[in-house]
Amino acid sequence: MKFFDSQGRLFGKLSILDLGAALVIVLVLVGIFFFPGTSGSVAQVGVTTKPVEVDLVVRGLNVRDPQQLFDKGFKKGGETNIIIRNQPHGQIDIKSIQQLPRTLLVPQPDGSLKELSDPRANQFSTDMLLTLSDKAQITKDGPVIGNSKLKIGTPVELEGFNYNFNATVIDVRILD
Repeated sequence: MKFFDSQGRLFGKLSILDLGAALVIVLVLVGIFFFPGTSGSVAQVGVTTKPVEVDLVVRGLNVRDPQQLFDKGFKKGGETNIIIRNQPHGQIDIKSIQQLPRTLLVPQPDGSLKELSDPRANQFSTDMLLTLSDKAQITKDGPVIGNSKLKIGTPVELEGFNYNFNATVIDVRILD
């Protein structure tokens, strides 16, 4: 009895090409289910998680009444949603909010500059200094919050019920 006929079929029924395709499929399935590889991202291997504080500055936030913003949930001890480099992170704690005074540089007769408070009454712009706190993964490149490195100069977006504005990181402190 012949194993292969004149058309290359095994025992006259199965094609060699069909057997090869079936063998490749079985090997792929074995590779997927029995050897899945490492799970998780490389950034999570061998890193520690520590609490961090992040200082943000908000410049020129156009709002009719800044107090209205604070009354609607954006307040010390509350939470806000944070988006770092267009990547949503989720909730983060608001540790402090400091409204910065609006000032102008006024030239003096002797040629020097003096910083004075802005006398304009119809201004709809405010500046704030915010301190946020959360836990971050500490890597060799610095703290990572929500799979994004957080460094000085990083643009972040804060979002809540009635607000959505941009801020810039001016300080990152790793707490022990």
